[in-house]
Parts: sequence; C-alpha cells; structure tokens
Amino acid sequence: MKNYLFLSTSPGENVSSAAILFLRLFIGVLMITHGWAKIENFEAFSQGFPDPIGLGSKFSLILAIGAEVFASFFLILGLLTRLSLIPLIFTMGVAFFVVHANDPFQQKELALIYLGIYAILFLLGPGRYSADRLFLAKVFKIKD
Repeated sequence: MKNYLFLSTSPGENVSSAAILFLRLFIGVLMITHGWAKIENFEAFSQGFPDPIGLGSKFSLILAIGAEVFASFFLILGLLTRLSLIPLIFTMGVAFFVVHANDPFQQKELALIYLGIYAILFLLGPGRYSADRLFLAKVFKIKD
C-alpha cells in the first residue's frame, strides 16, 4: 500500500524527527528572545522581577534568564535535551501557576503554551536530528 502524505497515520521516523527538530528550533528561538530582552534590560527587570519561590528578585531573574537563554540554546542544538527542558518546564510552570495565578487567562496563556510544548518535547525526546543522537550514536555505536 502506498504511503500518502496527508492520509498516513504514521509519518515515519525521518519525518517525525524533522518535525521535532523544527519544533525545537522554533520554540527555542522564540524563548531566547524573551531571555535576551531580560538581559538587555537587566537592571530595570531586577528591580521589580517577581520572587515566587523566595530567592530574591535578582536571583529569580538570573534563573529565568538561564532557563530562557541557555537551556533554550541547548534545546535548539538537541544537546542534553530532556535535561535542558527541566528548567524551561519549571520556569513556565512557575510563571503560569504562581506568578500569573490571579491574572486573566489571556495574560498567562503564553506561559501555558510554552509549558505544553516543553512537556511534549520532554516526552518525545530530541529526535534523530540532534546533538544527543550524534553523541549517543558514537558512545553506544548505534548505526542508522
């Protein structure tokens, strides 16, 4: 039976991995823009940044920047993917459930979208087109 692109229920590993790569790149670049804005305006942000877990505004901002910039960069590369997703999931969970808990849904919706995508990527893993795959293939001598 022929595999019809729009009718197939299983796209195959190459297409799935390409979709995961696109999602990693897309969501990673978008999140880096949020973190980069925080770096550029660090002093202004550090004065009033939320302190939802009691570590101080400045340290909370540094942790958010770490997740939004550095963990996103690792996500884009597909390097330590699931480990990199943990701070991103935590940051978006805190943003949605704690920082914006009493805000209208429209104001906290973006955090929920990021949280959902990160959770899905955590379950899917990095896919074939990732630094994780290249590294693991060499370490465990996996052949495609």
